[in-house]
Amino acid sequence: MHTTDLLRLAALVFTAVTCVVLGDTAGKVLTSGGVDPVIVAWARFGLGALVLLPLSGLRLTELSIARDWRVWLRAGFVTAGISCILTALRTEPIANVFGAFFVGPGVSYVIAVLFLGERPSTLRSLLLGLGFIGVMLVVKPGFGVSFGLFYALAAGCFYGAYLAMTRTVAGSYRPRLLLMSQLLIGTLLLTPMGLSVEMPTLDWTIFALLSLSALGSAVGNYILVVVNKTAEASLIAPLVYSQLISASVLGVVVFGEWPDVISLCGLGLILLSGFGSLLAHQRATPL
Repeated sequence: MHTTDLLRLAALVFTAVTCVVLGDTAGKVLTSGGVDPVIVAWARFGLGALVLLPLSGLRLTELSIARDWRVWLRAGFVTAGISCILTALRTEPIANVFGAFFVGPGVSYVIAVLFLGERPSTLRSLLLGLGFIGVMLVVKPGFGVSFGLFYALAAGCFYGAYLAMTRTVAGSYRPRLLLMSQLLIGTLLLTPMGLSVEMPTLDWTIFALLSLSALGSAVGNYILVVVNKTAEASLIAPLVYSQLISASVLGVVVFGEWPDVISLCGLGLILLSGFGSLLAHQRATPL
């Protein structure tokens, strides 16, 4: 891929992940203000499904996707991941949450090697190991690690499993159909829990924040689906690490959250791991 095309791709991915972080920022405002994370997650899936359904091109013949257990498991993983990350955001700085969350690519890589028959790459293994060290610096296990960061780690593990399941079904269904399936199944799975917790008083502020949380996530994921149609997943994945830049900036601007020195070092290692993977991919791919 030429430099101009790569820069255009990087800009699109950064726009997508920034939309997702904006959605999570609205979710953090809601959960830290007392709204149950389950309600925020439920609204995110439900409103996202409503917004994207007209764009999905869903056909009646495609409803047979509901019989595929892999689709249900994939949607279950992403539903659990989003619920966990919203729970973590309730008490933790947004940059630290996303730092811990990026254990996900490593989990996905291990699952792919152990269960999907992918060959391990020495360079990629080293880069993911570097990223894992960065995650540990953010989480700081054994040195006052907070309970909220355990939820962020759990979210990353669920997301890694979700990525691995996506690989198993990607060749069977078109991307927009898979996106709609996870939104609809996520809404269905969260409905019993959403009805069992205390509902917030729906004033205009709550409604606007719920809408921003849902729309940010929906628009961001839709852009990623479109991008995945024109570029390799192995090229896009390292660019997703730019999410840490958006999370750090919004954490400072919206919440006044400055990561400590150790966490900043960890975030730097995670970014180095991601963009190192990008450079390795470029060197391995002829122009």
